[in-house]
Amino acid sequence: MDNKDMKQIMEKAEVLIEALPYIQKFNRRIIVVKYGGSAMANPELQRNVIKDVTLLKLVGFKPIIVHGGGKEISRWVGKVGKEAKFINGLRVTDAETMEIAEMVLSKVNKQLVTMVEELGVKAVGISGKDGGLLHVDKKYAGGEDIGFVGDVKKVDPQILFDLLDNDFLPIIAPIGLGDEFESYNINADDAACAIAKAVGAEKLAFLTDIEGLYRDINDKSSFISRLTATQADELIEEGCIGGGMLPKLHNCTDAVKNGVGRVHILDGRIAHCLLLEIFTNEGIGTAIVKDEGEL
Repeated sequence: MDNKDMKQIMEKAEVLIEALPYIQKFNRRIIVVKYGGSAMANPELQRNVIKDVTLLKLVGFKPIIVHGGGKEISRWVGKVGKEAKFINGLRVTDAETMEIAEMVLSKVNKQLVTMVEELGVKAVGISGKDGGLLHVDKKYAGGEDIGFVGDVKKVDPQILFDLLDNDFLPIIAPIGLGDEFESYNINADDAACAIAKAVGAEKLAFLTDIEGLYRDINDKSSFISRLTATQADELIEEGCIGGGMLPKLHNCTDAVKNGVGRVHILDGRIAHCLLLEIFTNEGIGTAIVKDEGEL
C-alpha cells in the first residue's frame, strides 16, 4: 500500500473518530427532520437525504421525517386546470385542492417509505390523521378564509412513540383533522415544529434552500453559525430577517423555548448536509440553541 492510499484511509478513520462523541451523545435521542424544498425536487439530493436519515437511524438515533410537497401539489393542481393561489404565502385550499393535496402527499409519503426500505431500514408512512396525531383549527391569512388550511392546536404523539419503540422510522405527511373530522392541509414547517415539541426532540433540522442565517443577507461574511433563541428574536426585531425566512425562524425559536434541544437550519441543496452538521465539529448551517446553551 503506497503513502497516498494510507493517507486516504487515515483521513476516513479521522472522520469516523470525529463523529464518535456525537454518536455517543445523541444515541437513542429523537431527531425530527423537516424535508422539503429543492432536496425533494432533485432525485440525487433526495437519495442523499434519505441515506443521511437512514444512517442516523442505524447509528442509534431515532429520526422522524416530516415532509412537504408544495411544488408537486401545484403541479397536479395545474394538471386539472386549476390555478394555484396563495395569500401571505399560504395556499388557498378549497375542497378539490384539498383532495389533490392529500393524494399527492400520500404519493410522496410512500415514495419516501420505499426509499428507506430499500436501504434496509423499516419505515412507516402516516399522516397527521393517523392515531389522532395532529388536531387543527382552521387557519386564516390576515383574516381571510383560505379554505382547508390547518393550524395545529394539539399533538398526540403516542403513535410516534409506539413506532419508534418498535424500531420503525416514521415518515409523516402534514395533514390533520379538524373538530368535525375534516381533512386540513398543514404547513410542513408548522407540523414539524409541533411534532418536535410534542416528542421532546433533541434536534429539529429544517432542510431549506438557503445556507443558513445572515445578519446581512448581502454580506456573506455575516453568516451566523450559532445563536441563542433570544439572539434570534433580536434579529427579528432589528428587521434583519424577512420574507419566507421569518415564519421559519419564529418556528425555530418557539421550538427551542418549548423543549427542543437544538434547531438546525441547513441548505438541503448540499449533499449530506445533515451528516456534515451533526457529525462534524464545524457544521455547515445555523444552529439555534437555548439561552443557557453553549455557543
